[in-house]
Amino acid sequence: MTRLLWFRRDLRLGDLPALLDAGADDAEVLACYVLDPRLTASAGPRREQFLYDSLRELRDALDGRLLVTRGRPDTRIPAVAKAVGATAVHISEEFTPFAQARDEKVAAALGDIPLEKSGSAYLVSPGRVTKDDGSPYKVFTPYFRRWRERGWRAPAKTGPKSARWIDPADVSGAGKNLDIPDPGTELPYPAGEKAARRRWKKFVDQGLEGYSADRNRPDLDATSRMSAYLHFGNIHPRTLAADLGTAEGPAAYLRELAFRDFYASVLAQWPRSAWWNFNSDFDAIEVDDDDESFTAWKEGRTGFPIVDAGMRQLSESGFMHNRVRMITASFLVKDLHLPWQWGAKWFLEQLLDGDIASNQHGWQWAAGCGTDAAPYFRVFNPDTQGKKFDPEQAYVRRWVPEFGTDEYPDPIVDHGAERAEALRRYNALS
Repeated sequence: MTRLLWFRRDLRLGDLPALLDAGADDAEVLACYVLDPRLTASAGPRREQFLYDSLRELRDALDGRLLVTRGRPDTRIPAVAKAVGATAVHISEEFTPFAQARDEKVAAALGDIPLEKSGSAYLVSPGRVTKDDGSPYKVFTPYFRRWRERGWRAPAKTGPKSARWIDPADVSGAGKNLDIPDPGTELPYPAGEKAARRRWKKFVDQGLEGYSADRNRPDLDATSRMSAYLHFGNIHPRTLAADLGTAEGPAAYLRELAFRDFYASVLAQWPRSAWWNFNSDFDAIEVDDDDESFTAWKEGRTGFPIVDAGMRQLSESGFMHNRVRMITASFLVKDLHLPWQWGAKWFLEQLLDGDIASNQHGWQWAAGCGTDAAPYFRVFNPDTQGKKFDPEQAYVRRWVPEFGTDEYPDPIVDHGAERAEALRRYNALS
C-alpha cells in the first residue's frame, strides 16, 4: 500500500495527524511539496526565504526523501499520485478561500483517489465552534467561552519514523525533484521545526510568566515571536497549548491562540470578508485617495514617532509588535482616512507571519467595520500610546535614530483635527 503525503502549511514532522494517517497500516509514503507559482508570486522575499528554509530542514529530517515539484497542484498532485501508485493523498485541511478552491480542484482531478483531510493548523478547526442553533459566532467573547468548553486533542505523536518513506529517486514519472531555492534574504530568526521548538521552550522558560503584564510593550522582548512558525506550520498550536497552565500569563497567551482560531472561522464562514467590510454598512464611508500620505506611512515618515518606528520595524525586519500594529492601523484609517485594504495589503506583502485571516480582520477591527469592531469613536492617539507603551522611547530610538534631531520630520497631520474629521465621517453613516 502506497500513499502520498502532500505538505502545505504544515512543514514539520511532529504533531502531524496527516502523517499519522498516511503512515497507518505500515503503508509506504511519498512526501511531496508543490511550489505553486500563484503563492510564490504573492509572497514577499522574507516569506519565500522562510518557506524555502523550512523545506530544506524538512528534507534533511527525511534524509532527502522529500519530492519538491513546481506547478499547479491540480496538475502536479494527480501526476505524482499516479506515478507512485498512491491509494490516497493525505493533507492537513486548510480553510482560506484560495485553499478551499485549490483543494476542490485537486480532489476533482484525482478522480477515484481520495483526498484525505486530517487535522488543521488550528486548535479547533473552523466550523466546529458554533452556537446552540449551529450558526457561527460573529463576536469573540462568546466564541471564546464555547471554544474553551469544546477543547482540543492532545498533540499527535508523530516524527520521522512514523512512516516508511519512499525515496523520490526511486519513482519514475513524478517529474524532477527540484533543488530548493535559496534567495539569500536575511531573516530575523531561523525557520523550521527545530528553531520553532527552541524558541517556544525559551519563551516558556523566560517570558511566559510576564506575558500578560508586558505583552503590550514594544520596547521589551516580551512576546513569543511564534506567529511565523505557526503560519508555516513549523509547530502546531496544540504543542504550545500543552505547555500552558492556568496562571495569568499562560491564560493571556491562550486567548491569543483563540483569536487566531476565531478569525480563521470568520474567514471560512464569510470569505468575502478577506477584502470587503464585514459590516457592509461601512461600504458607504468616505475615504481619501492620497498616495503621498500613504507613502509617508509606509516609509515611516509621518512625524509621529511610534507610528514611524513600527513601519520601519516592519520594512526592515518583516515583523511588527502587535500593539504597534493597532496604532499604525488606526493612524492610517482614522488620521489619514485611507482605506483599510491599502494597509492590509502592505502588511501582507511585508510581514513574515502574514496571515490572510488574522491580518484582514485585525485591520477591520481597527477600522471599526469588522467583527468585535472597536467603537468607531475610539481613535488611537499615537503620542499617548507611545508614552504609555514605550515610556522611555527605547523602541522609537531603536528604529528611528534621527528622532529628536532636526532631521526628524514634522507631523504630516494634526491628530486632533483628523480625529474630529474621522468622527464626522463615521457619524455620517448613521
